[in-house]
Amino acid sequence: MAEIGKIVLDSGWLAARSTEVHLSGTQLTTTHSPSGLDKPWMEAAVPGTVLGTLVKNKVVPDPFYGLENEAIIDIADSGREHYTFWFFTTFQCKLSANQHLDLNFRGINYSAELYLNGNKKILPKGMFRRHSLDVTDILHPDGQNLLAVLVHPPDHPGTIPPEGGQGGDHEIGKDVATQYVEGWDWMAPIRDRNTGIWDEVSISITGPVKIIDPHLVSTFFDGYKRVYLHTTTELENKSSSVVECDLNIQVTSELEGGVCIVEHLQTQRLSIPSGKRVQYTFPQLFFYKPNLWWPNGMGKQALYNVTITVDVNGHGESDSWSHMHGFRKIESYIDSATGGRLFKVNGQPIFIRGGNWILSDGLLRLSKKRYKTDIKFHADMNFNMIRCWGGGLTERPEFYHYCDIYGLLVWQEFWITGDVDGRGVPVSNPNGPLDHDLFMLCARDTVKLLRNHPSLALWVGGNEQVPPPDINNALKDELKLHPHFESLHNTGKSLQELSASMKDPSNYLDGTRIYIQGSMWDGFANGKGDFTDGPYEIQYPESFFKDDFYNYGFNPEVGSVGVPIAATIKATMPPEGWKIPLFKKLPDGYVEEVPNPIWEYHKYIPYSKPGKVHNQILLYGTPTDLNDFCLKAQLVNYIQYRALLEGWTSRMWSKYTGVLIWKTQNPWTGLRGQFYDHLHDQTAGFYGCRSAAEPVHVQLNLATYFIEVVNTLSEQLSDVAIEASVWDLEGTCPYYVVHEKLSVPSKKTVPILEMKYPKSKNPKPVYFLLLKLYKMSDYGVISRNFYWLHLPGGDYKLLEPYRKKRVPLKIRSTTFIKGSTYEMEMHVENKSKRPELKSLTYKNNFVTRIGDGDFDMASVEPVNSAAEEKQEASLFQRIYRRFSGETDDLQVSEINGSDEGVAFFLYFSVHASKPGHKEGEDTRILPVHYSDNYFSLVPGEVMPIKISFEVPPGVTPRIRLHGWNYHSGHKVY
Repeated sequence: MAEIGKIVLDSGWLAARSTEVHLSGTQLTTTHSPSGLDKPWMEAAVPGTVLGTLVKNKVVPDPFYGLENEAIIDIADSGREHYTFWFFTTFQCKLSANQHLDLNFRGINYSAELYLNGNKKILPKGMFRRHSLDVTDILHPDGQNLLAVLVHPPDHPGTIPPEGGQGGDHEIGKDVATQYVEGWDWMAPIRDRNTGIWDEVSISITGPVKIIDPHLVSTFFDGYKRVYLHTTTELENKSSSVVECDLNIQVTSELEGGVCIVEHLQTQRLSIPSGKRVQYTFPQLFFYKPNLWWPNGMGKQALYNVTITVDVNGHGESDSWSHMHGFRKIESYIDSATGGRLFKVNGQPIFIRGGNWILSDGLLRLSKKRYKTDIKFHADMNFNMIRCWGGGLTERPEFYHYCDIYGLLVWQEFWITGDVDGRGVPVSNPNGPLDHDLFMLCARDTVKLLRNHPSLALWVGGNEQVPPPDINNALKDELKLHPHFESLHNTGKSLQELSASMKDPSNYLDGTRIYIQGSMWDGFANGKGDFTDGPYEIQYPESFFKDDFYNYGFNPEVGSVGVPIAATIKATMPPEGWKIPLFKKLPDGYVEEVPNPIWEYHKYIPYSKPGKVHNQILLYGTPTDLNDFCLKAQLVNYIQYRALLEGWTSRMWSKYTGVLIWKTQNPWTGLRGQFYDHLHDQTAGFYGCRSAAEPVHVQLNLATYFIEVVNTLSEQLSDVAIEASVWDLEGTCPYYVVHEKLSVPSKKTVPILEMKYPKSKNPKPVYFLLLKLYKMSDYGVISRNFYWLHLPGGDYKLLEPYRKKRVPLKIRSTTFIKGSTYEMEMHVENKSKRPELKSLTYKNNFVTRIGDGDFDMASVEPVNSAAEEKQEASLFQRIYRRFSGETDDLQVSEINGSDEGVAFFLYFSVHASKPGHKEGEDTRILPVHYSDNYFSLVPGEVMPIKISFEVPPGVTPRIRLHGWNYHSGHKVY
């Protein structure tokens, strides 16, 4: 008897080009199955794409390296047959009587023919639909089953015009598929258009009754003290007779120490007719004062495990389903003060600071591990929303799982973008995909796949476009809010009035979150669909603070530069790509950057805007080589993105309700708009965002030179103080002021005092400013912010000779090791003589924030079935605790120096030490999570830095410290 539950088929697949396989699907799955890696068969990437398989087997070069993508034939030139592939695997399963087996495909691009043990099935068109086939009657009696799938590319792969452009010739928009694959201004074309079995394949074994797409909804009353869980599920009786069954729902929560407590357990007796699907709604479950789910920076992400099981009389357990549920309510309306869209979570307004997202990898090499890193990086930046752009993916449940864990709200768009659906050269088809019924089928299925995630905040019809009228009207109708979730701000009704005669909210397709027809409508940009998002180029940092920079309440896209560090350029490009841009001086005094052809292909965006913004890298002097260029670019990245977010936050609620940066990362080795590169190394812009988006933050308004305090929390800040100190390049402190006994109201940005230093006598042309907001009771630092500044009209060229300064440093490191995972605590001290200042904040004893802690909930994996639950340790046993394994002794490293002053722009990196290391090899261990990086220390100051990473087998990690004054990379561990 097979075990009830789901088994993922993610290994052992073979693939071959269809034109090279001279056998039918029936033959492949009966008499002539592939025997192994004999030509034309190769190891397949499943889940994945045809191109991913070809790259994995080195049949084609890495399309993301240098100009290698140009060496790969495009589907427009090869024809669709070239990327039509067979995928083959086997699975073992022997059922007992009354058991059933479904073969599940969570995503195929674009259509397929399936053969199982010689029997043919059709998987119809559509990239964003699930396929589930009951194959019980065609399983092999001995339990060994042969599966072959012939996958066809999209029907309209299109061609790429010589000049490129947004979505190529737009033909891909005729299909319900990703639209970025024909190329964009940030992306080269994907040659196979993402053809493949791109998402999870599984078999699920059930008894006579199967559970299908439960819907979990919470309703809230009495100020969120009284909460009800509503649950509706479909049940299918696969047997030939009426079944009597017990339907059970259980809700558990986790206590300290990994103890699990059952909050609710309910059983209902049902009778289901033969061969029928029925919908059943449980009696609502009552919770008093449950722990609520909050977005990142507002509170904890409390999650409850909801498990539904069905037991059939005479057969035992027939099926089970489980999901992590967060009790939270999202409301949204257009704010009357700003005209921007305002979001409330659990009754609290949330100022949106987040980013735009395309997808994790352009070859759809998606994994739980990569998703975990991606989403944790966004949480590390203190972001609270991710927008899944309409030309990319509808993101996967694993993506949403980690957004649930880390508190990232998600704006999810459907598959419409103006560039491919009504604009462009040539002008694209404004009527969306050819098959509107297919679009809506995929949309409904997507909603059912994702609707139970608390992180999902809103549905949006498309990017810079609305769907065709019939699709738009259907989405509006099917995604209309249940009355309980309509904002009282809009309805003017009480909850008691709304409660009357309402059908159960779990009966809706969704009903808990809003649908907006397009990304520039209804409270976003100017709200009318005009092109009022952007801009996307380098800006003067002070521009973001000026009243005329952006005129609307919520900007869904504003972007800028994003060059990674030199090691990433060297790892992703041949030496001819290591040439830095030429700086061409124009007659009007502006400088134009001319990048090398490889940088141009990788969509480099310059650090100057001739006629508007002088080159921001040249402020530091002309770069001498790639290392110098990339280091100076990091200085600009940090300033640019910190200023962007601080400028928006300066007008929190008075002018703006939110901003989303275009974009947070690249799905390939692109050179624009990113906070971490495709290899998962962060740029300095990452840490500029991390600083600026703190829930409580002290900042300098670069337009007014007032020091401001931002409080996004729901509680007032009381008895706090600001310390402002100016440091010059000689290591002295010409300006020092403390402003004490401050109170800052909740949800406010308050100007506190004007910086007097630049207006004082004999100000230095280049200086450093250190701001600290701290608690007066114990000098606990709430926010620390470090600036490097020049006088109006000046530059930073005096920092160039400052690179020769050698400021002494002392680094104390403590290491916790468990298996392959390292957690390190670094304490970096600037040993320069400290002036006699009264403040005790120099030790930087940071106040613990909500969400900081000793364990990482993201190690909790989704539990989708009883089989998975039994294969892995139980949920609460898998909670990551503070390392209690091997602990290394305290290590101390010293970097000698005789100079006094600021240790400027320090950053750590982690490297592999292993035998056989080749000269020039990229030794970085990635990803690494740092509590801070690209930081600076004034004389006497101590900075605690936490570092966590996993080490590959057989590798010893080495930690290096670099900086403006320490460019050689000192080994400190």
